[in-house]
Amino acid sequence: MLTFKYEARDSRTGQLIKAEVEADNEQSASKLIRQEGLSPLQITMKEAGSSNPISKFQNRVKAKDRILFARQLSTLINAGLPLVQSLRSVADQTVSKPLKVVINKIITDIEAGGAFAASLEKHPKVFNQVFISLVSAGEASGTLDKALERVALQQEKDAEILSKVRGAMAYPIIVLMVMGGVVGFMIVKVLPQVESIYKGIPGTKLPFITVALLAVSHFIINFWWVVIIITVLVVFATTKWARTGPGKEIIDKLKMKMWPVGPLFMKMYMARFARTGTTLVSSGVPLLQVLDITSRAVNNVHIGRSLNKAAEKVRGGKALSAAIDKDPNFLELVPNMLRIGEQSGQIEQMMEKVAEYYEKEVDQQIKTISTIIEPVMMVLLGVVAFILVAAILLPIYGLAGQTQNIR
Repeated sequence: MLTFKYEARDSRTGQLIKAEVEADNEQSASKLIRQEGLSPLQITMKEAGSSNPISKFQNRVKAKDRILFARQLSTLINAGLPLVQSLRSVADQTVSKPLKVVINKIITDIEAGGAFAASLEKHPKVFNQVFISLVSAGEASGTLDKALERVALQQEKDAEILSKVRGAMAYPIIVLMVMGGVVGFMIVKVLPQVESIYKGIPGTKLPFITVALLAVSHFIINFWWVVIIITVLVVFATTKWARTGPGKEIIDKLKMKMWPVGPLFMKMYMARFARTGTTLVSSGVPLLQVLDITSRAVNNVHIGRSLNKAAEKVRGGKALSAAIDKDPNFLELVPNMLRIGEQSGQIEQMMEKVAEYYEKEVDQQIKTISTIIEPVMMVLLGVVAFILVAAILLPIYGLAGQTQNIR
């Protein structure tokens, strides 16, 4: 059920009434209002959770909901149902409330005479440029059901790769968080107790490593609020910087070059470029438009820039394979496979083979990284444990040595 705000006039008293009503769509809301003896003047859909600061996260449409939307709509249109009726049916079955709100807005736009692709374009946070372009091509060619099926497949593959990459990154992040918690506990709780033991013993000199960690401990205990403020400011500033042009350029370059994740991200970008290109080409989207869309869909500034340069060369009469050949932002296999596709007239099939190859390579690279990360994390844990143990045990050994000298 959706919430609608409305203005209506009471037909008996002439009084203007402003209130809210819950209904499946605008037509149902109007019917409910009339049943109350009111004449609706204006009905608008209320945005779910708009006053809640967490609403941005709550109102996001998940990739799996978007994929399910495309698949269901494709099936219904293929079965011969009109577009609006298909959209209403999908809206009724949709569990995601934010997506249901968007679908109902799209229905209203189409009933007002708008095109489906143009209606989708009004919701860029839900439907990306690939989705919109494929729907537009499907509408133009009369193959909307097939276009939606291709959209679902492309977005499914993209979401699958992203999920695998995030899964590979989860292990080291969790280990680092646990390590940080243990180190924090040792510095704040254990080290001060060690210091209190040795304070009462005259002539005891603590080792440098213990003194250094105690200085950190005193600062955290006495100025914990400063630590929290600095941490929040650093996280906020880093996040803000990462979204700016220079910040995104540096981060995207690190993703491509930094060991051991560089090869993984490069293969992921190649798979995304090839899969998106395959989907667009098979839907009849012109090559220059394919390059424009993939330059944004690949989600890397440097590869996007290379694709824009390639588009200029293609506009000047060059083949796509020649336009990206020797480009350091593309792996060597990509232009070689595209060249074969151009020569045989099967560029769509070659792009699909490239996508499949790099999707398998991403799986293999994730296994390789997992194998590398485990010993690296073990060594890191060992180093941290050694520093903490040394800071605690070295004073004990020093005290034992002093006791022996006294004897």
